[in-house]
Amino acid sequence: MRRAGQQGLAVALLLGVLGAADAGVAADSASQAIEATYAARHYGQVAISPDGHRVAWIETRVGKDGVPDGKTEIYVADNRPGAAPVRVTAAAAGQYATEANLAWAPDSAALVFVSDAARADHGDLYLTTLAGTAPRRLTHADGVLASPSFSPDGKRLAVLYTEHANRGLGPLAAAAHETGEIEEAVFEQRLALVDLASGRIDPVSAADLYVYEYSWAPSGDHVAIVAARGDGDNNWWRASLYRQDLRGGPMKLLYKPTLQIASPAYAPDGLHVAFIEGLMSDEGSVGGDVYWVPAGGGTAENLTPAVKSSAAALHWGAQGELIVGAIIGGDTAVEKLDTTTRKLTTLWRGPETVTAGDWSVDVSLARDGQTSAVVRSSFAQPPQVAAGPIGAWRALTHANDAVKPAWGKSVSLRWNSDGSDVQGWLTYPADFDPAKRYPLVVQVHGGPGDAVTPQWPDQGSSAMALAGSGYFLLQPNPRGSFGQGEAFTRGNVRDFGYGDLRDILAGVDEALRSAPVDPARIGVMGWSYGGFMTMWAVTQTARFKAAVAGAGIANWQSYYGENKIDQWMVPFFGATVYDDPAIYARSSPIQFIKNVRTPTLVLVGDSDAECPAPQSYEFWHALKTLGVDTRLVVYEHEGHAFKTPAHQKDRARRTVAWFDTHLR
Repeated sequence: MRRAGQQGLAVALLLGVLGAADAGVAADSASQAIEATYAARHYGQVAISPDGHRVAWIETRVGKDGVPDGKTEIYVADNRPGAAPVRVTAAAAGQYATEANLAWAPDSAALVFVSDAARADHGDLYLTTLAGTAPRRLTHADGVLASPSFSPDGKRLAVLYTEHANRGLGPLAAAAHETGEIEEAVFEQRLALVDLASGRIDPVSAADLYVYEYSWAPSGDHVAIVAARGDGDNNWWRASLYRQDLRGGPMKLLYKPTLQIASPAYAPDGLHVAFIEGLMSDEGSVGGDVYWVPAGGGTAENLTPAVKSSAAALHWGAQGELIVGAIIGGDTAVEKLDTTTRKLTTLWRGPETVTAGDWSVDVSLARDGQTSAVVRSSFAQPPQVAAGPIGAWRALTHANDAVKPAWGKSVSLRWNSDGSDVQGWLTYPADFDPAKRYPLVVQVHGGPGDAVTPQWPDQGSSAMALAGSGYFLLQPNPRGSFGQGEAFTRGNVRDFGYGDLRDILAGVDEALRSAPVDPARIGVMGWSYGGFMTMWAVTQTARFKAAVAGAGIANWQSYYGENKIDQWMVPFFGATVYDDPAIYARSSPIQFIKNVRTPTLVLVGDSDAECPAPQSYEFWHALKTLGVDTRLVVYEHEGHAFKTPAHQKDRARRTVAWFDTHLR
């Protein structure tokens, strides 16, 4: 095990087998590409006021060293050309805090947000009227607050409240190291009402229920909630849709889904609750069909059966239509669904990604159902906040105007695999020369319920570091991905690794037909489910000459008992590991480990709750025992999503160095 302090030596040793000139060029190009991902300002949530006149957004703050310092900033600007943004903060003059969770009042005269300005790592609600006065602190919470939302009449404020918790975690964060007698600690996130005068927080949902999302009824007397009993991180995959009476009445079950549900949205007439249902592997990574159910209870109806897209977010428009954020064949889109005729119309679609925050394809929609705000980016265009009519957005931010990609162009590829149409993105090397042949690295996305859509890379992206240093990069969306309908997303149920690998290998063939790729110099990499697919690929084929497996899964049987979110596997495998161990063994790379000849670098965080480090140890130990060239790097106090910039950069540099060693 090497600690982060040894990163310089390790990279130097890996590069040492290259020629000095080539190593220097590769290292310089990789560093330029890595730094390009930090050069861009990144934006989180964006929220347009209900009247459409103002837009608020969250910016990731960058410290003096040019990397994020863990703080965020809120800005508000008028939705008009040339309007100058104004910073809004609860922090003292010259100070910064972590601030997020924006929500406008229905009359657009006030904005609430969560800030830890008063207590580090402990947020409270603040309200600002944007009239030049300091935001007013509403709460003194003993716990974590999230997702505030005003009632339709603006007289009440709802929030998700996890009492006695001192910070928000979730399965992506670094897990605590447990010692002594181990007991499951359950903190329930409850729906609560906040008194705007006193700041009193009154939980209204059941004490044994974890609430993930909610939507106000137009009357303000009820909310629709997506919730489950038990540990919140682990039971989202078992959540149901309820109606919670805010007048003290009982909670009513509206719908118990077959799969996962997200994005509840009460209809303006109060008669239905719309939502998305589909096979989803991660909370927050949403994809499925659009359903609705009568608000008083009854039979749920699929409004978009057999469509070749995946709904990711829902909003009701001004005329009773649904505005749907969607993924279509690798693009993102905004669609309109007429709930009377069931007709789905594409309002905008493009080779870029639009979001209102975090993962889901989404827009922040004004009351008129047309004016909206988004954060938009592509492989070539760094993020910007934009607003305007759907599809006719105008940039409000210009901090990234001078930032350019340090990698080549990206093109969409399509190919046939087992009779299905499959899509992926091929990114060209920087300074591409058509007279040369280049190595190719395949990056498999996580999930599997997710999709690669064109967006500016995450900070410290290993993939774009490769494209910036002389590699073609193929990012396929094989079966199991979003973007081509529910049947395609369910295509790897009880078949992890088999059909999706065939899709990926067919994509490699398409890349060879489309670009000057050297077939003898192909590598594979991935993180999370992509890490599993990397481990799986090298046990199934000798086609890949080098591999980097990040936070992978070597043994589905042992993994079931090691991770803290075991419920996600049941919809995919059809049973628990205790009821059907054979189906888990069938897709476990460790069962085929003696087939491996591919040099493989294994990376993982020591506190990963989703894909625990023992899975990486198990795979690395087997390769080392069998004499396969391998390295294992474990990063201190990192969870499934790395937070420390030094670790992010080290991971990218090691990845490039490993492929340089074996593919150049």
